[in-house]
Amino acid sequence: MKPYAAEQTAEEIINGRRLTQGEDVSFLLTEDLETLCQGADSIRKALCGKHAQLCSIINGRSGRCPENCKFCAQSACWKTRIEEYPFLEPDAILSDCRFHEAKKVRRYSIVTAGRALSGQEFEKALTAYRAMAENCRIGLCASFGLLSEEDFFRLKEAGVTRYHANIETSRRNFPNICTTHTFEDKLEVIRRAKAAGLDVCSGGIIGMGETWEDRIDMAFTLSGLNILSIPLNVLRPIPGTPLEHQQSLPEEDILRTIAIFRYLNPEAQIRLAAGRNAMADSGRRAFCSGANAAITGDMLTTSGNGIDEDQKMLAEMGFSL
Repeated sequence: MKPYAAEQTAEEIINGRRLTQGEDVSFLLTEDLETLCQGADSIRKALCGKHAQLCSIINGRSGRCPENCKFCAQSACWKTRIEEYPFLEPDAILSDCRFHEAKKVRRYSIVTAGRALSGQEFEKALTAYRAMAENCRIGLCASFGLLSEEDFFRLKEAGVTRYHANIETSRRNFPNICTTHTFEDKLEVIRRAKAAGLDVCSGGIIGMGETWEDRIDMAFTLSGLNILSIPLNVLRPIPGTPLEHQQSLPEEDILRTIAIFRYLNPEAQIRLAAGRNAMADSGRRAFCSGANAAITGDMLTTSGNGIDEDQKMLAEMGFSL
């Protein structure tokens, strides 16, 4: 019997083949879901091993963002009922970082909405990172928008090793989601972070009305940028945002997307992020479909998963942390 396209392609990827934009990858959309997910899991096992990574984030500042991203509760363009507060004090951030390090979380990030963190708030962030670098051994990440290359050098000097900058969706679909900055702005900030010597974490959101082709294009873009940490968020429609009535994705579509990202980014950490509670059992099936990392604990504007719960689940599944 001729092997399924997914099984055969998975074996070829394990042996060194890489799928490239422009070739026929239609099997990713037509293959039986179970077979596709099994292939993605075999790629993960062969090229990434049994290690899973958990990271946590803290919302360093909430609300009043001038950008008009349609999915975001923190945008001042929309009428949402979120708590607003200025940038947190460095001592509070250090305390939270210590808590997560004690829980054996691998990486920790301060995140802020907004075009770019600047002025005294950026100085506070640097102070917090210096304190965390001095007092903790956890990996430090940052997510502060469209920073300058000089800003990235300062973050690195303060102890940051990875920068988070989601591209959100495909180049084609991006103007449907945001018009106050561009897809090219996103790519440029990734280039700047890399030029400063930082690793980059970049992914996006599914369930915003994009097509399957958009999801595949996003995965190929990240592959072309050699991104090795890819967070996948599932939209949880927030009242007051333009996407508040967007229909939720079925779990089968989420799993297929995760598997596709593994086929197109075989050596990356495919990281489950916001909206994971859209799946049953904290996304257990996703970790059999190519995922091998997750954001854990409280997240920005959507509820997340508990650290102890995640560690127990992954250990039961045979992952090491």
